[in-house]
Amino acid sequence: MNHKPRVVAIILLMFIITQFIGLGVINYYSNQDNLLPYGMGFTPEMGSSGQGLGIIMIAFVIAITIFVLLTNIKAEFFIRMWFFFVVIIALGIFFYSLTKNIDIIFYEIPIIATLIGLLFAFFKVFQRNIVIHNFTELLIYPGIAAVFVPILNRYSVMILLVLISIYDVWAVWHSKIMIKMAKYQINKVKAFSGFFVPYISKKVGLQIQRMKNSKSKMKNAKIRINVAILGGGDVIFPIITAGVFLNAFGTNILQGLFYSMFVIFGAAGGLFYLFLRSEKKKYYPAMPFITAGIFLGLLVGWLFSLI
Repeated sequence: MNHKPRVVAIILLMFIITQFIGLGVINYYSNQDNLLPYGMGFTPEMGSSGQGLGIIMIAFVIAITIFVLLTNIKAEFFIRMWFFFVVIIALGIFFYSLTKNIDIIFYEIPIIATLIGLLFAFFKVFQRNIVIHNFTELLIYPGIAAVFVPILNRYSVMILLVLISIYDVWAVWHSKIMIKMAKYQINKVKAFSGFFVPYISKKVGLQIQRMKNSKSKMKNAKIRINVAILGGGDVIFPIITAGVFLNAFGTNILQGLFYSMFVIFGAAGGLFYLFLRSEKKKYYPAMPFITAGIFLGLLVGWLFSLI
């Protein structure tokens, strides 16, 4: 195992929590009376016709291309501002699901939800507080997922998982573009999209304790910090999948919830298996393992439905 069991447990717990938050937000916006703010609603016909898959893939390619171009010209400030506004919108979508009854909409902008999102986004992007960072990560991906769930169906979302998994393998093990992007975000942009859990090894902890006991000066001591990360894409695609299956059975919410549970715990199982087999100082694409877990979970759910 690449990381401490305690650290792995924290990552898995955050992963599962944000999946359930996502189901709540998606279920809220699945009601026709609860429209997405910022004019971001798509028509359900896009999902039934398969157009949604094309829209998401095109948006994904454009976003990656723009990000790579910006990194090549070292436009860190522009990337931070881009990240800042995306976080505001995603958090605004989430908080609007909680504040609709008291919020004020002016030209489709929910004032209260946006102000709350702006506050959290500021501390996340410009203050670099690890608690705020991970807390907002729990809320950002449900907000983003709520935008894309209506334009996908069960078949298109499974195709999307396969395509993203293939890209993840290529981007991590072959081109290594994902590794470069993650390091660039952390070291240069000073903002990272994903769960981020720093910790020290047992060996380093003992060294620090010995220095404290001997009253040695620690001011100039170099301390190696390990970091466990899980990219935002590895979190959001399972939420989207669970949300699609939640809504796939229309008014039969129990059946939709039944399959979405197998999606969530299948994804968590795939992620846990990845952590178990991962080795130190090696990078792994998470999506193939998560996708395999989701497909296995759906298969188990289907078999249970036959009983």
